[in-house]
Amino acid sequence: MKCSLFATNQTPTQAEVINRELTLALLPGSSGPLTVRRDLAKSILAGALLLTTGAWTVGLGNTSPMALAQATVPPAATVPPAATVPPAATVPPAATGVSDGLSPLSAELNQVRLTSTGRGLLFLDGQQGPDGSFAGHAGTGPTSLAVAAMLRNGRSATHPAVSRGLQFLLANRRADGGFYAEGSTHKNYETSLAIMTLALVEEGRTYATEIAAATQLIRQMQWGPNNDKGPEDMTYGGAGYGRHGRPDLSNTSFMIDALKAAGVSADDPDMQAALAFVSRCQNHESEHNKTEFATQGPKDGGFYYTAANGGESMAGPDAAGGLRSYGSMTYAGLKSMLYAGVSKEDPRVQAAMSYLKKHYDVKSNPGMGPAGLFYYYQMFSKAFRAVGESTFTDANGVVHDWRADLIRELQTRQQENGSWYNVESDRWMEGDAVLVTAYAMLALSYAE
Repeated sequence: MKCSLFATNQTPTQAEVINRELTLALLPGSSGPLTVRRDLAKSILAGALLLTTGAWTVGLGNTSPMALAQATVPPAATVPPAATVPPAATVPPAATGVSDGLSPLSAELNQVRLTSTGRGLLFLDGQQGPDGSFAGHAGTGPTSLAVAAMLRNGRSATHPAVSRGLQFLLANRRADGGFYAEGSTHKNYETSLAIMTLALVEEGRTYATEIAAATQLIRQMQWGPNNDKGPEDMTYGGAGYGRHGRPDLSNTSFMIDALKAAGVSADDPDMQAALAFVSRCQNHESEHNKTEFATQGPKDGGFYYTAANGGESMAGPDAAGGLRSYGSMTYAGLKSMLYAGVSKEDPRVQAAMSYLKKHYDVKSNPGMGPAGLFYYYQMFSKAFRAVGESTFTDANGVVHDWRADLIRELQTRQQENGSWYNVESDRWMEGDAVLVTAYAMLALSYAE
């Protein structure tokens, strides 16, 4: 039954529609407007709902409350089955940001966010393949991102689109425990994203066995003892794409996300090894980073793509020597250090913050312009969420409400059909509206 959500002090013609799905339960025996309590939620209704204290009151149009109460409600979608979890299995905690200390969004700003994510959800619904995939031609990664975006924006695992997406991921579970497409050279990337997504279902309990096996695989793929690499090697602790034969900060960042989502502690040896690699990708000389790029480069505290195999920055070499820092990798590096237990007072974090204060931007990816802009947005949002502060003061003393800036920028960039895509650059698949919509909605979820 289709209708819309309205606030009690408005008439339906005046109200703004809240594009959020709600899981509700009908209370038999109601008289007058049908009351639906959220704490007894059993069935999904998209209804004309009037928000009241402690309950939802349903506006039924020409349908009587009794007729609706007696109507047959389709059963909820079945959550894909998971392997039986042994009693001693460790249940990973919820995959949330580092800090919950942000101040609440204003009602107006949160309404903008909800409207944008609601439109994005509707767009993604129309893009799912018969096999449950999203942009399945690109492997399992976009499906993980799209399903995670749905889960983080209010949908449950029983929602049909989410359930089908999870089924697709489980169908691509391999004998080694990984989640990746047949013949993939992106096993770490795809498996890390799948771990992050599965950990959002019942705080990781439903798929604890699958998460544990997948986590073991990404540990094995990490550059280190398994690859005969010691702590002095420039590749040590990193993760990467198989086809390049070297680790990079982007893949290592996703691996750290996955380890955290799987419940791995910040002081875990593999997490600390990953931190060692992350530290070497920073234009900041310290006891943790004595690379030539740190000692000869711009020394601006920002991050670049990789220090391994001679080093590489997607922003290119620095004119004075070394490798140029850029925005998306700096937010990825900052977030990764915080997830790995580095304090905000640590000189590495302070150096990264110094770079970001000079390059705060929601119009472009600093150092890269439009390239990788939406990847940048989700790293920007996730990193600031990890910092745990509602505002950010730039180098000129200007105080920014980073969530407001991000939400309004994404509002202006959303297309008529509810999607997002990078209209200025299709580099790194950002011409693909499914992938980019998932990026945007993940960014908005961390800006809640």
